Amino acid sequence: MTQEPADTVATPQTGGDEESVRATFARLYTDGRAYAQAEVERQKLRAGIAGAGVRNAAILAIVALMLLFAAIVTLLIGLVIALSAMIGPLWATLAVFGGSVLIAVLLLLLAKGQISHMLKAIKS
Repeated sequence: MTQEPADTVATPQTGGDEESVRATFARLYTDGRAYAQAEVERQKLRAGIAGAGVRNAAILAIVALMLLFAAIVTLLIGLVIALSAMIGPLWATLAVFGGSVLIAVLLLLLAKGQISHMLKAIKS
């Protein structure tokens, strides 16, 4: 007696499974696209918030620098007025100008030293 497989054994049907796999991949693709679009929108929002923060900080820094410049001009004018009583207006103006130029040159030399130090550190 040999036993042969019965005809009643269910054979897997590829059509139904293939369709569900195809639907699963289609849903995965759709979900992936939706996630990617949501992530792009989130990053755009973050960039917008960061851009607004940088813009506001830049505006405040520019206003602060303008006020600092005005304060320095006021100080220099006050020095000229104060010194003009002692050494005369022309000499007071020249003394304040010379002192300002001397300080500016020293600051520029310090900046140059910092830049050369930075370049040396980058090269090594």
